[in-house]
Amino acid sequence: MKPAEVKKLSIDDLKGEAMRLRRELFDLRCQTTTEKVADNSRIGKTRKDLARVLTEQNARKIVATTSATTKSATTKSATTKSATTKSATTTGANASGGKK
Repeated sequence: MKPAEVKKLSIDDLKGEAMRLRRELFDLRCQTTTEKVADNSRIGKTRKDLARVLTEQNARKIVATTSATTKSATTKSATTKSATTKSATTTGANASGGKK
């Protein structure tokens, strides 16, 4: 599986592919201990494919988290600015109308 093919998969397809590759890797390991495997290089190829899928999943998770954090930070800063403006206005009114 090439990296371009992995990037085209949806999130659900990535999860399914990761589970399939884990199962295949498990089966290959079991075959090596119990019987001869025709192609030993399949283990390495399967491990690399699994790594590609997991890397893409983590990259998408980071992007989703970063965008969610950016949105919440923008909302918080807007709220903080309005609260600061209100408190500055209130403080100014109290300073001019305070005790003599």
